[in-house]
Amino acid sequence: MIRYSLVCEAGHGFESWFRSSSDYDAQSRKRLVMCPVCDSPKVEKQIMAPSLGRSKKDAADAPASGETATVAMMSPQETEFRKKLKELYKHVTKNADYVGEKFPDLARKMHHEEIEKRSIYGEAKPDEVRSLVEEGVELTPLPTLPEDKN
Repeated sequence: MIRYSLVCEAGHGFESWFRSSSDYDAQSRKRLVMCPVCDSPKVEKQIMAPSLGRSKKDAADAPASGETATVAMMSPQETEFRKKLKELYKHVTKNADYVGEKFPDLARKMHHEEIEKRSIYGEAKPDEVRSLVEEGVELTPLPTLPEDKN
């Protein structure tokens, strides 16, 4: 496996792993290497300093020889769907109030009309979400985007 530091035409920097440099070249020619921020397929390798040694953390984060990674080639429809998910996420996080771990309590109070309703988002444990749904509270999980895990 080889890790490349990449940059898109808009200047967004990110890293990605490839089986080999020829795999990167083939995927890039097919416009499959895309910026996780703006979805631009115009991506180039950045100049990288050689890696002379690896820390224990680096070794733990890198796929071991023989390990596999879950990857996907997306159709145009899936690419458009991913774009819509990103738009939804950006819209909610821009226009709603982040309430953190207070989300379950505030959502419940709004549902029972104890406080004024407004758009909020935050954190909730699976059992809290299940309880809210059972009470009839209308909520939607925000999508986890691939770049959120990088």
